[in-house]
Amino acid sequence: MTRLRGGAALAVAMVFTGSALAGCEGLAPPVDGGGASASGAPAAGDGRAANPLDNPDGTKPGLAAITSDADKERARALIEKVATKGRGPRTGYEREKFGYAWMDSAPRDVPFSRNGCDTRNDLLKRDGEEVRFRSGSDCVVTSLTLHDPYTGEVIEWTKSHAIKVQIDHVMPLSYDWQMGASRWTKDKRESIANDPLNLVPVDGPTNGSKGDSGPASWLPPNKRIRCAYSVRFAQVSLKYELPVTAPDKDMMLKQCGG
Repeated sequence: MTRLRGGAALAVAMVFTGSALAGCEGLAPPVDGGGASASGAPAAGDGRAANPLDNPDGTKPGLAAITSDADKERARALIEKVATKGRGPRTGYEREKFGYAWMDSAPRDVPFSRNGCDTRNDLLKRDGEEVRFRSGSDCVVTSLTLHDPYTGEVIEWTKSHAIKVQIDHVMPLSYDWQMGASRWTKDKRESIANDPLNLVPVDGPTNGSKGDSGPASWLPPNKRIRCAYSVRFAQVSLKYELPVTAPDKDMMLKQCGG
């Protein structure tokens, strides 16, 4: 493993912690701003992103908007299957209880695991366009173009400004802990933390604003993607048999026309 020094080590550490930050206080409910993006920038389109309804294992890139009435009906049917319960205490939660970030030793049934490349780089390769690698490596991504689903903008990313793109846990790890993962085995927690179904590379500051919020208190600023985001949240919930809160489920259904 290459040892990073100085500012590079700090930047990488910040990336690792970005998607694990949880418990942010005072987060406001989702705001219905105008346009595709909170910044007012024009939508960049979905790039190579796949419709989550057609990507049940998360191995295809991104989150494409769900727009047709037929797909929204499919989305609501999926979300309706999600169980609900109240949110438990955060007591005892630590990021390390879900494995170190970003490990390549998650259980073998997790896509991309144990392939010689860490989870973060796997996700950058999956979703990035015009991907470039460190000399002599087919794993370490040094630059890419990302169609960020959360903002609807195009991000030109380089490793020298690593925190510009973070890997979001769609269903946050602290949320998982409070909804039942505190009673799981270590292997199952490592699985949900590294499962590409639960991971999306996105704009760093936007990810930082999410904390451990569920959909009732945080949704992507890009309104086009909110149904797709809700579907992905539901897919993770169903795969790992984790309930969501009733307000979160209601908000997810609302985003898909329910």
